Amino acid sequence: MTLDRWIALVILLICLAYGYAAFFTMDHLLPPFMQRNPIWPSTFPKVLAVLASLTALVVLLGLEPAPKDKGTPDIDYRRLGDYKIGQALILLGLMVLYALMLRPAGFIIATILFITLSAVTLGERKFHFLVPIAALATGIVWWLVQGVLGIFLRPLPFFLG
Repeated sequence: MTLDRWIALVILLICLAYGYAAFFTMDHLLPPFMQRNPIWPSTFPKVLAVLASLTALVVLLGLEPAPKDKGTPDIDYRRLGDYKIGQALILLGLMVLYALMLRPAGFIIATILFITLSAVTLGERKFHFLVPIAALATGIVWWLVQGVLGIFLRPLPFFLG
């Protein structure tokens, strides 16, 4: 079995566990007034689990269209050193750091720093575009979550109130 099918098998197993949690463990915890709603908090996880499982099955069963050229595979696990693994590990580290800094630094500062540092890691060097775009995107997301959805999201660090 090729590497992409092994990855699809792992993703399928994760999706099945996620789907089990979405279909069988989330809904009984809802209060009675929410059980009459057409869309529950578990609706998106259910859709996501089904679509991801179907996609993983398509790859696992080999139903996707064959590539036009039969040359080298997309990912050669024997040449992992040739890929930019350092950038991927730095991005994973930035994601973990972002999750840890979200409460103490606040959403706005942590998100602007995460977007900026991630873009710099990937090679962006035009800071006069990068920082305003990161700030604008962060502000829009914060407004959507706080203002539109009504979910409190601490915008600034805890010591700034």
